[in-house]
Amino acid sequence: MQLRNVRDRKTPELIIIPMIDIMFFLLVFFMLSTMYMIDLKTIPVKLPQAAHAATDTTTTFAVSLKNDGSLYLGDAPTDIQSLITQASIEQKNNPRFAIVIRADKDVDYGRVIELIDKLKGAGITRFGLATDGAGK
Repeated sequence: MQLRNVRDRKTPELIIIPMIDIMFFLLVFFMLSTMYMIDLKTIPVKLPQAAHAATDTTTTFAVSLKNDGSLYLGDAPTDIQSLITQASIEQKNNPRFAIVIRADKDVDYGRVIELIDKLKGAGITRFGLATDGAGK
């Protein structure tokens, strides 16, 4: 019987590449899964349908325009002057600032354009129009 010498043992190899692959997979999985957990604080609005709508989660302001003429910033009622003031301040602090307008599908198109025009007059240049996906 031959005895093994402790010094002759090889240290176990640690293969790190598969562990890095698993960590990247988990990172991507959690990033994608949290994108669907975002809850925008907005009021319910009947949005128009669109077959090719895209989701944007980088919006700073979600402005809702209801059919009765009321205007909301997130879920809080506001007026056009305070909205313009807050948006101007945010535009100065964040160069990628964007506003998504969630107009009720029955709102007159002219009112939406009027809102965009007033915001453009305040220096806001990036807008989006919210819609419901075709499958909803």
